[in-house]
Amino acid sequence: MAFEVQPWSSTTHATHNMEQISGPPARTGTCYQTPRSHPWRPTMGYEAVQVTPLHEQPITNALVASSYSPSAMCSDPVTFPNLVTGFERNPQHAARAALYTRYTPNEWTTSNVTTYAEADKNRNYAEKVRSEAVRLMRETDEKTSQGQRDAARRLGERITDITFWRNELTTELEKLIAESAQLTDTKRNVQKALQDLEPPLHIAQECLYHREGRKSIELVHDHVEKSLLVEVDNLRSCQEKLSQLLARITKQLADCRAAQHSLEDDISHKESALGIDSLCHQLNNYSRGINYYGGIEKYDPTVSTPGTWSGSSSTRINNSHSERSKSCQLRSDAESLINAVATSVWDCWSNTNNAFNNRSSEMLEAKSKMQLHLHKTQQEIFDVEKHIELLRKAVNDKSNPMKVAQTRLEARAHRPGIEMCRDNAHLRLVEEVCTIQDSVSTLHRKLQEAEAQHQQLLKTKSQLENNLKLKVDALFIDREKCMGLRRSFPVNNTIKY
Repeated sequence: MAFEVQPWSSTTHATHNMEQISGPPARTGTCYQTPRSHPWRPTMGYEAVQVTPLHEQPITNALVASSYSPSAMCSDPVTFPNLVTGFERNPQHAARAALYTRYTPNEWTTSNVTTYAEADKNRNYAEKVRSEAVRLMRETDEKTSQGQRDAARRLGERITDITFWRNELTTELEKLIAESAQLTDTKRNVQKALQDLEPPLHIAQECLYHREGRKSIELVHDHVEKSLLVEVDNLRSCQEKLSQLLARITKQLADCRAAQHSLEDDISHKESALGIDSLCHQLNNYSRGINYYGGIEKYDPTVSTPGTWSGSSSTRINNSHSERSKSCQLRSDAESLINAVATSVWDCWSNTNNAFNNRSSEMLEAKSKMQLHLHKTQQEIFDVEKHIELLRKAVNDKSNPMKVAQTRLEARAHRPGIEMCRDNAHLRLVEEVCTIQDSVSTLHRKLQEAEAQHQQLLKTKSQLENNLKLKVDALFIDREKCMGLRRSFPVNNTIKY
């Protein structure tokens, strides 16, 4: 008869302590053995008795010839006296001995009564034994049935408990998987936010680099540069915060995955135990595959009690709930941090753009004023040049009057004798020459002053032109290069504004 392998036989660890019995059991279940080849025939008392035959020995008496006695006898042959020929007596003695060997009628009657009483007693005892056996069989059958029903009820309760905890674990596992999926989405959002901080940082650094191309007086540590430095520091600080948050999310995802593995492992064990207990609950006396397993009741493979068993599942559920709470809090922190980073980055971006606009307005105004001053300076240079020409012409115009006056004086110096009079004409001519000389000297000084001022105006014009060029370059850097990079915000998905 081939015995079916039970579904738990491949997972049990009691192979060395249990003995599977095939056929009649060798060491257990001896009460069910029968010497008959047919197991359905009952075992009777007389069937268990084995009669051992004795050695055959000849029974002889003293009248038997010694030659007929067996030579291998170790004792004297048994002698049975014969009532007729066994005694060497006369017939009287033999008759007398025969009378003495008979039982009396009373003894015969008493013997019969005793035999009847013994038979009644044995029959009564046998009937009692039979009734007790029937009662014992009924009691054992009832006890066995009751034990089997109680074991089935306990298995049913156990199946209910396992099903309850399996459902609880399954529900918690579904919640944990959903929370892990949400946390994974949050991790992607944080990574996206961290990546989205690179373009603003690169733009801010590019703006600082371009502004280093300003020259001379335009290298001003103005509000724009301060705003750019603040923006760079803010972006780097936000990157650091997001990196730390990303590390926390990664660690929390690992913890959630560990809790998920613990729940899945517990659910798998409970599914296996539920299958085994369900199969055990369905077994009955007529099920296939039932068999003897010697010594299985002495082997204790259990590693937990009902309290520790339910406590283990409860601990795993509580651990999963704790991880879900941490994950939910971390998602809330991540969302708050992303919004705060978005607001901070946008504020710094807007402040820097406003600073660029204000600085561009100031530079445009300064450029306009510079152009106005340059125009005025150029006009003044033109006027000074005209004035210089007029002064030179005025100096040249004093040449002929000087010649006339000096010619008059030289001609009058040739008057003869007493005619060399210091008259009013002579005094007036001398005064006229002195006056013309003073006027020429004054005109020369004014001409020198005008020429010096002309040179100063030319220098001022050069400075104005140089400053105008510097301002145009700085304005081009701020308005075209920098603001050209900052006209549109480089982040549109994560950073909401």
